[in-house]
Amino acid sequence: MKRRDFAGAALLLPLAGALHAQAPAWPQRPVRFILSQPAGAGPDILARYIGEQLARLWNQGVVVENRPGGQNVIGAQAAARSAADGYTFYYATTAAMVTNAFTFKALPYDPVKDFAPVRLVGRSPFVIATSSAAPFKDLAQALAAAKAQPGAVTIGTEGPKTFSGMLADSVAVKGGVKLNHVSYTKGPEAIQDLIGGRIQLVCLPDAALTAFIKSRQLRALAISTAQRQPDMPDVPALAETFPGFEYTGWNGLFAPAGTPADVVARVNRDLETVLRQPEVAQRLQTLGSLAEPKMSVPEFEAFMRGEHERWREVIKSLGITAE
Repeated sequence: MKRRDFAGAALLLPLAGALHAQAPAWPQRPVRFILSQPAGAGPDILARYIGEQLARLWNQGVVVENRPGGQNVIGAQAAARSAADGYTFYYATTAAMVTNAFTFKALPYDPVKDFAPVRLVGRSPFVIATSSAAPFKDLAQALAAAKAQPGAVTIGTEGPKTFSGMLADSVAVKGGVKLNHVSYTKGPEAIQDLIGGRIQLVCLPDAALTAFIKSRQLRALAISTAQRQPDMPDVPALAETFPGFEYTGWNGLFAPAGTPADVVARVNRDLETVLRQPEVAQRLQTLGSLAEPKMSVPEFEAFMRGEHERWREVIKSLGITAE
């Protein structure tokens, strides 16, 4: 190399360093969270709360954009088609990112190829409950009644291909009984029918049932986690009846495929900072989500692979066909 080339290169080094130092730090403008649920729904409340905590760290706003409908398809498709510039994320549930792949014959988005996992936020348990006036004092009595009269015990769910419906069917299969499904588009309608004695059981997210359980209008028979939960210490875990059984939904953050890896890593770290705060974990629990205090990007990627395998087997065992 000629002497003047060395000199030119030497002059460029400080300039390159100065340009690197002046590169704008992320985020430089508000960040957007797309949701598949309407305003006021459980995931919406969670996303807005998490967004508020992150906005304080970033000194930038977090805008929640609701795109409900189509069993999560509309919101997921909108997120998948968004610019992968680090300013749009998909606040997703298990249905959109896992079970839709097995219950739809065709999806206009690919949960694996179109998204980059960022971090799990929390797990959402479900509760099987009955009216306080009902004769069932525990899950064993409900299953015994269903076994004695196949199809006579009614259970309100959000539909056979939803989380609550598949949980109810999984419990029925493991218990060797047949439950009579009554599908509802809105959880509160199922709860009112349960209180009114028009159905005998419900299977819904615990956040939807907590207030009614605390007021003693409803009696919780089981929670779908592997262990009993601190806010419901008297409610048996389903694993106590069916060893090894655990069935929880979850909510997590995803980015459009191609989003810069350094932004994904940054959001993962900042989410961990938020979720490790005791007051945040307590608030999430109140909202029906058990905060996940530690999970790296690679760990979340491995978690997602495991979820796809697990739900493939669950749906196959229930005989659910894609439509």
